[in-house]
Amino acid sequence: MKNIKFALLLVLAALSLLWWWADPLLIQGDTYFALRTLAVNYTGVLAMGTMSVAMILALRPAALEPLLGGMDKAYRLHKWLGIAGLSIGVVHWLWAKGTKWAVGWGWLEKPARGLRPEQSVELFRFFQEQRGLAESIGEWAFYLFAVLAAIALIKRFPYRRFVQTHRVMAAVYLTLVVHGVVLLPFAYWTQPVGIVMAVLMAAGSWAALRSLAGRIGSGRRAHGRIERVVQHPHNEVLEVGLRLDTPWPGHQAGQFAFVTFDEREGPHPFTISSAWNGDSRMDFMIKPLGDYTRRLPATLKAGDPVRVEGPYGRFDFSGAQARQIWVAGGIGITPFVARMQARTQDEAYAGAGAGAGAAAPVDLFYSTSAPDEGFIARLRELAAQARVKLHVLVSQRDGRLDADGICRKVPDWKLAGVWFCGPAGFGATLRDTLAARGLPAERFHQELFEMR
Repeated sequence: MKNIKFALLLVLAALSLLWWWADPLLIQGDTYFALRTLAVNYTGVLAMGTMSVAMILALRPAALEPLLGGMDKAYRLHKWLGIAGLSIGVVHWLWAKGTKWAVGWGWLEKPARGLRPEQSVELFRFFQEQRGLAESIGEWAFYLFAVLAAIALIKRFPYRRFVQTHRVMAAVYLTLVVHGVVLLPFAYWTQPVGIVMAVLMAAGSWAALRSLAGRIGSGRRAHGRIERVVQHPHNEVLEVGLRLDTPWPGHQAGQFAFVTFDEREGPHPFTISSAWNGDSRMDFMIKPLGDYTRRLPATLKAGDPVRVEGPYGRFDFSGAQARQIWVAGGIGITPFVARMQARTQDEAYAGAGAGAGAAAPVDLFYSTSAPDEGFIARLRELAAQARVKLHVLVSQRDGRLDADGICRKVPDWKLAGVWFCGPAGFGATLRDTLAARGLPAERFHQELFEMR
């Protein structure tokens, strides 16, 4: 979380500094209208800059994963940048429209303007003549952006509708680029802020065009077919085994992929629940958490085509600590299943770059409210093979798992690194409690597995 908070603040601070360098708060003439010009320019730079970075992150650039801590963190930063862009855009809109309303109502008198520098330059004269059109385009694009952002943030909208409407966001962004290019002050283009904004908007436009063409992640896709579908009725987990027909770069335990079972539905992110051993097979364990995943048991069958994009994520179990503690809540057991499979393949796993944590002693806490005896039996067998000490807690029988229970079961927990996958609230409580007891923040690893 620290990485993405720092990245968000860095984007805002860098854009603010570049703007101040180009327009250092020199208020001349009528105080209100001079201040209004500064506010409109500043909020415009911030809004377009943050939305451009968010658009670039929508490409799922795997090269940024080491810096941000994984693609899940990149998506969280994408979300925060979108919210920041919307919030700053509201302020920008209020300064622009509010002043026009006040002038129209007779509350303010618009000062006369002299000749602008750009009006004497033939190259830019055409763009200056389009200011009114650009303002209208930007205003209506902002309204549509606000609606689409609300759909993305309100979880009651189905994921399918979110994906469909979110793609429209790319077209909205392109219209906002037109608005920004025409209305950015002429003097800014000769300053560092203009150069940076040009680069950001160009890169964001490229990302938007790839999104509209359905090309996001196209270089990381593999195609195959479903080999088996196994349902665990008591915990409602669906196991889906795939065999890929096209090359796959391999994956580490803990990574996830975007899986497309239905082209109309689009890709959904699922954690890979199997280690990679080069035989073109991989498994996923899917919990019915929405309308789409609830339909999968009735719609998936052996032989169906499937597309997989990835792998993504940095939930990789590497660490220098003397031991590891894994905590899984419900379907959060998935990455730990893959990791235990990897531990049974010592040579293959070492070759995959597991790091110093490959042979560390492990305690795995699996908390579930819907136990499936067959699934748990397989889990115990796998844990024994992987030399992992398994603690199964059924919430109705054993109560809720908490930091006290973990610390009692693992007396030397302060020497361990902790890996958590499960409900976000559970993870936050566990992280804060262990931190209060002295666990360094960098030893608590949690995947932010939310794509919206």
